[in-house]
Amino acid sequence: QVTLVESGGGLVQAGGSLRLSCVASGTFFRIDDMGWYRQGSGKQRDMVATETSAGRTSYADSVKGRFTISRENANNTVDLQMSSLKPEDTGVYYCYAIGITTDFKGYHYWGQGTQVTVSS
Repeated sequence: QVTLVESGGGLVQAGGSLRLSCVASGTFFRIDDMGWYRQGSGKQRDMVATETSAGRTSYADSVKGRFTISRENANNTVDLQMSSLKPEDTGVYYCYAIGITTDFKGYHYWGQGTQVTVSS
């Protein structure tokens, strides 16, 4: 079982920056992919950025060049540095992880979400 706890959301003006952090805890063999998804009001939850345990990153086209994902495998943490924020970045941001159990089964886990609001 993996518990993900996010922090760092809030209200920021367009053009500003925010940093989100997430830490995974619990009983597991290892954490594979970690990342961030977001869900705007009335919209589906979409991938923002992910990083594999080997350091391979993926970004949504809409955030490339503005957001940077970084993780520390030793501490099971993943951060999302968001810069040049736009009103359309507004939404609930969810931390995501694939946890591998001690019997080598993979499960998807989600944090509780943190609100990011970008004002124009």
